[in-house]
Amino acid sequence: MDRVADRLSALGSTAALELRGVTRMFGALAALTDVTITVRPGERRAVLGSNGAGKTTLFNCVTGDFLPTSGTIRFFGEDITGFPPYERIRRGLRRTYQISALFLGLSVRDNVYLACRGVSRSRFSMLRPRANDALMQATERLIEAVHLTSVRDQLVSELAHGQQRQLEIALALAGAPRFILFDEPAAGLSPTERRELVEILTSLPPHIGYIIIEHDMDVALRVVESVTMMHNGRIFKEGAPQEIESDPEVQELYLGGGHE
Repeated sequence: MDRVADRLSALGSTAALELRGVTRMFGALAALTDVTITVRPGERRAVLGSNGAGKTTLFNCVTGDFLPTSGTIRFFGEDITGFPPYERIRRGLRRTYQISALFLGLSVRDNVYLACRGVSRSRFSMLRPRANDALMQATERLIEAVHLTSVRDQLVSELAHGQQRQLEIALALAGAPRFILFDEPAAGLSPTERRELVEILTSLPPHIGYIIIEHDMDVALRVVESVTMMHNGRIFKEGAPQEIESDPEVQELYLGGGHE
């Protein structure tokens, strides 16, 4: 029993995502400089900053789209610095992108099913799925989780922009992820769609941690418990949402003055 308790204690102390001294150079340009971040399992964090602050480059390094020039990235204690993207996906890391990457000519259900199938062991099976197939059941649960049940059979090309964003979240949830990177999920959404997004993000299972990049602070600060501010490729400030929102330096740098 003591060994089990020790193992669980050690698991709880392992960071979900840990970056140490991550730097990314593009020629002579430093897009990231000595970035160090630790995110706990289940933690929800916002990474904020103006355009060019290095936020998307940070995501690209975490997902393996870019490899860091220097520094290390650990995912639940494992060094994944040099891993290709698919190996990171296998370990439970997911991501959404600023530009939608969906199969517009397929239905909502087919998009979600393909995402579930793609990360399953049976992804190469040639058998036609049945209604009670485990992946079909998982598909239906994800569609419900992102509030798209009423349009499950609709072509993705016919969805409103906000519904396509919701579908992207469903794809990121396929295959029981442990951590998700959301890249500006509220971009282009109406006020009503933003409220729907907030409800979806706050309803995610508590064991799934995430980092959200978002320019809409009214969305970002409502769905996270910690905030990292970036400026010119460096960590500028970290704190709770209330601390960041009321910080005079943040207001001046990011908001251009006071924020109501």
